[in-house]
Amino acid sequence: FNDFIVFVKISVVLLFIATGAILIFYVAAIYYTAYRTQHRLMRQWQQQTTSEEAASKGPALSRISIPKIDLDAVIVEGTNRTSLALGPGHLLSTALPGEAGNAVIAGHRDTFFRHLAELAPGDDIFIRRHRKPFHYVVFAKRIVDAADTSVLRTSSRSILTLITCFPITYIGPAPRRLIIKAGLAAASQPPDLKQRGRTITGSTL
Repeated sequence: FNDFIVFVKISVVLLFIATGAILIFYVAAIYYTAYRTQHRLMRQWQQQTTSEEAASKGPALSRISIPKIDLDAVIVEGTNRTSLALGPGHLLSTALPGEAGNAVIAGHRDTFFRHLAELAPGDDIFIRRHRKPFHYVVFAKRIVDAADTSVLRTSSRSILTLITCFPITYIGPAPRRLIIKAGLAAASQPPDLKQRGRTITGSTL
């Protein structure tokens, strides 16, 4: 009987180790996929900004840079689970960055938008699209319920809305959303993006 108890204990320990290893591998795979995708998208974005031929092929890519939180990433289209695993996602039913209306961009709280809560009114957000720089300035920061869709309403002005789950450190599906609102200030030149990079698991995208 004692041997059986020992066997059960060893089996439980091995099960926990195996489960932990699988989870680590899964998370590492997600981060690696995001890294590789952002690296590829960044090359495409750079080609679009330097080549007329490349700019005329395929949809124009948008690049978002937030100096305060050291965020620099190419925005993907769509906000489903697959899209958000690869980068900040543009909500398809909303305006494009730089256009009149409310451009909504969502991101995961444990990857690209994990430092979003550090932003405050007056902070700068830069977006480059179609070789044009757009400078946004944060004017509001809110916490809303997950079911609150009022933050998606359109606007006559050019508004940028950033969304992530909240609380940031919540385990499991978070019940609320962190909302950052920014208004278009001017088409001013953003910081040099060539040397900037968003750090994910120690690697620069």
